Amino acid sequence: MAEENKEQLQSIRHSLAHLLADSLKQLFPGSLNAIGPAIENGFYQDFEIKGDFGEDDLKKVEKKMKETLKSWQGFERREVNLEEALEVFSNNKYKQELAKEFAEGGKTLTIYTSGDFVDLCKGGHVEDIKQINPDAFKLTKTAGAYWRGDEKNIMLTRVYGVAFETKEQLDKYIEMLEEAKKRDHRKLGKELDLFTFSDMVGSGLTLWSPRGTILRKGLNDYVQELRDSYDYQEVTTPHITKKELFQASGHWAKFSDELFKTTTREGHEFSLKPMSCPMHAQIYASQPRSYRDLPIRYRETAFVYRDEQSGELSGLSRVRCITQDDAHVFCRTTQIEEETLKIWDIIDKFYGNLGFSDLKIMFSTHDPEDMSAYAGDEEKWMQSEEQLLKIIKNKVGDEYTVGVGEAAFYGPKIDFMAFDAIGREHQLATIQLDFNQPEGFDLTCVNETSEAERVVMIHAAIMGSIERFLSVYIEHTGGKFPIWLAPEQLRIIQVKDSPELDAFVDEITASAKSAGIRVSTDRSNESVGKKIREAEMMKVPYTIVVGEKELETKLLSPRVRSDIAVENREEKSYPVDNFLTSIVNESNGRVQKSSL
Repeated sequence: MAEENKEQLQSIRHSLAHLLADSLKQLFPGSLNAIGPAIENGFYQDFEIKGDFGEDDLKKVEKKMKETLKSWQGFERREVNLEEALEVFSNNKYKQELAKEFAEGGKTLTIYTSGDFVDLCKGGHVEDIKQINPDAFKLTKTAGAYWRGDEKNIMLTRVYGVAFETKEQLDKYIEMLEEAKKRDHRKLGKELDLFTFSDMVGSGLTLWSPRGTILRKGLNDYVQELRDSYDYQEVTTPHITKKELFQASGHWAKFSDELFKTTTREGHEFSLKPMSCPMHAQIYASQPRSYRDLPIRYRETAFVYRDEQSGELSGLSRVRCITQDDAHVFCRTTQIEEETLKIWDIIDKFYGNLGFSDLKIMFSTHDPEDMSAYAGDEEKWMQSEEQLLKIIKNKVGDEYTVGVGEAAFYGPKIDFMAFDAIGREHQLATIQLDFNQPEGFDLTCVNETSEAERVVMIHAAIMGSIERFLSVYIEHTGGKFPIWLAPEQLRIIQVKDSPELDAFVDEITASAKSAGIRVSTDRSNESVGKKIREAEMMKVPYTIVVGEKELETKLLSPRVRSDIAVENREEKSYPVDNFLTSIVNESNGRVQKSSL
């Protein structure tokens, strides 16, 4: 979508947030609107609602929006001083709080009037009210949201809507939302017995079942195999560390509110590890390093912890205990490009094999208007960004976007974006360039002239957070994992009980387990049809039904899950050893399709 169209669509969505506020307040007199921005695919508005309000009221509010839209002529802008703003919004404590804050910050206060509705707003509305198509927006859901995102404040009601330029675009998006509900990783996680949460353990703390553990271990093993082909060395670091480490790295000042902190009986302050990079830096600094030793590459799959607010937690997408497939490269400035391209190669191989082949590149930079949000001086930032941009251009030319202000606080990064199976965009892997932590920890190598030379640190996250990646991947696949990742690769359905069939099924099962195949056996008293449906519900790649015919011929006719079956596949029978060998080869080769 062209930038001009994007801007117009955002203006439509922002305008609809005003329309939502006006319409809801007409239906629920005495309600107060707080903030209402345009967001990706739509808009929302936060309210303190007078009276009972729920999801069932959305259609009523949406109908009122379409009625009110007919009377709107546009948006009349007026600049006001603080005193005027406080008078206009004398009955809205939220607008008064915002007006005072904006005025103290030196911002111009503007109010916009549409019909009888007045709001405090900086602008960004449609120039012509006819640009809003009454058939191209829809209210979708409600949620709780603390005022200013602070759980100490009042809980407001957030009403969400989606909006597009045409009804066809809206219908397509609603269809995607319906498909997203079916693929919701929280729903599939329960149905496929992958993970759970417990109030006794705590929100945001994932409990992985045996099946889910197989899945996350398989993904992590693949990442580490790819890394080991480039000579990464595995390291291990503790779950807690002294406050001083994160003060030196800059994380304490930047993320203090997000750290889990504890004090020892001797009065020392510690934190649960929020990331591994400062510890890896200490391993590097533990002995003198020569330029001949570089690059040095460390990898660690580590549990890290963030004190996320309860209202922000969401399935695997946002958790408090995070598993990072973390890695850091310590190298010279002259080695940055080569090391970055090696990481890029790992990312391409990993995501290509998982069905995310068309990765988009975003160059994430600092915001020059807000240097206080970053470590180090702007000159160093400009140098590091120039170096990273050169690598991007050499690799993909001009096929990248720029995310101003999206950099990590210690350095610029390359973010890899991908679309999932139903068209949603996700940020996946990242490569981050860090000149600041080497400064803070005085990381050097002895160069050719026997002088101390400052090294560079490259952060390389392939999945990033295994939890967040799996929230994307489960929904991308709909729970139909490739053969090599499937928690259960083969299910054997026994038709009936008999000593001969028992022995034959035991023999197949033992052979499969001996070959390393993840296999289960269904000997329940249910009908064969129901057993087959249950295997299909669990999305098992291969199912075989074993009865008298199979016992007699010693041949198996596998049912192959539809998404991995080759086109125009003819049903065939295979000797047991041949069938099991094919599964082993497919799993070891990490193939996506069945060879049968």
